[in-house]
Amino acid sequence: MKNLTLIIQTNAQQELANHLRSIEQISGFTFSHVEGHGVQVETDPFLSVRDKVVGYTPRTRVDILLKDSDVESTLEALRATSSYVEDRVIYWVTAVEQSGRL
Repeated sequence: MKNLTLIIQTNAQQELANHLRSIEQISGFTFSHVEGHGVQVETDPFLSVRDKVVGYTPRTRVDILLKDSDVESTLEALRATSSYVEDRVIYWVTAVEQSGRL
């Protein structure tokens, strides 16, 4: 099992949620609100004046548990939706040793 983590612009959350619900391999996902800290590119059209002043950017983190065999097809499905992807999504995949419900 793998965990696919995405970091997206907060304003793309609803569009991404709609798209994730249409991907067969995804049975569920979790959104968490996070703050991006780091070197900000002045030409980034998604940075507001507030973001530039306070030094961080509101982001949304998405965690998706997937079967190992579904990771690449899920990434391809996400790449195919260029309206919110276009270098605005950061992702990583990590191994999940165990999962379940308590």
